[in-house]
Amino acid sequence: MVFNFFKKKPATAKPTDPLAVFDAVITSLDRQGAEVRKSAATLLALRAELARDERKYELRVANTKDRLARAEGEPKAEKTLRRDLLEAQQLLDRTREAHAQAETNAKLLMEAAEDLSRQLAELQEERQSARARLSAGVMVSDALKAQVANFDRVMKLDRARDEVEKAHALAELYREDAGK
Repeated sequence: MVFNFFKKKPATAKPTDPLAVFDAVITSLDRQGAEVRKSAATLLALRAELARDERKYELRVANTKDRLARAEGEPKAEKTLRRDLLEAQQLLDRTREAHAQAETNAKLLMEAAEDLSRQLAELQEERQSARARLSAGVMVSDALKAQVANFDRVMKLDRARDEVEKAHALAELYREDAGK
């Protein structure tokens, strides 16, 4: 038989502070908001870079079209310029798709950031309200404890009065018996 000398005793569950729960959720929302803002900053940088690339490829397509128009009659140059134009057009198309996707993602991130900000504000307001209610509850509880203690004193006083009445009644009986 193995003795459980080394076994850890289960920790007694301490009552959790309701305000600490609010604080933990607020901290979590703050962290999420920071991550969303960080992602938004990265996305803004990407959008700016994609916009620059889009302008660069538009200019490249326009220049290649101009060069292609000037190279008419030279089959070797036309073939090379058509391949360059196709490549530049594909790069431009992919860049426009990426830019559109970045715009969509930016909208989603902005909505998420607004939602988190709203939730955070509501939760902070709720925490303040809970704190006030908790303080009021503690005060009411303390007042009720004092009232109960006072009630106990009144009950003890009533019992003491009853004992005094009993003692007087007993003394009166003894006097009557002694008088007979």
